[in-house]
Amino acid sequence: EEIQRETAYPDGKVEKILKNGCHLIFFPNGTWKKVGSDGKTITITFFNGDVKQIMPDQTVIYYYADAKTTHTTYSDGLEVLQFSNGQIEKHYPDGKKEITFPDQTIKNLFTDGQEESIFPDGTIVRVQRDGSKTIEFNNGQRELHTSQFKRREYPDGTVKTVYMNGQQETKYVSGRVRIKDKDGNIIMDTKL
Repeated sequence: EEIQRETAYPDGKVEKILKNGCHLIFFPNGTWKKVGSDGKTITITFFNGDVKQIMPDQTVIYYYADAKTTHTTYSDGLEVLQFSNGQIEKHYPDGKKEITFPDQTIKNLFTDGQEESIFPDGTIVRVQRDGSKTIEFNNGQRELHTSQFKRREYPDGTVKTVYMNGQQETKYVSGRVRIKDKDGNIIMDTKL
């Protein structure tokens, strides 16, 4: 672009005003700033390779050169971090966080301490504040983990519970109940 005016300052800073209305400011440490002709679009390229852009809508895009990470802050408060490995994190103004991992697993962290992970195969894992966990598998099975037991519910209505002492209890849709001790020995079976 053609330079309209150039000013050198005593501190070593140099400002160039281009005919298209852009301002370029060069600092002695190698950092430079470009103010677009609209006066609202600003790009700062730092000496270390980092780049900060301020858009007309006040969106701020900061690229960290060493980490190859982009941090975008929108005017509504949403922050999005994009990492070089493909991971994307969204930090919402209300405190909720959503992380999309490179394998496309999505993890939601809620402000009340609950978590939800959605895996590419459709499996959903929900963790409550008390540490209990619910797993919903894509085949219709459901599992509940608490400090006292692990329970699996099958689509046909069968429910198998394994207690912390190792005892197992299986309840079938037919009404049959089978209980095994910690070593797998059947201690009760109500075959109907």
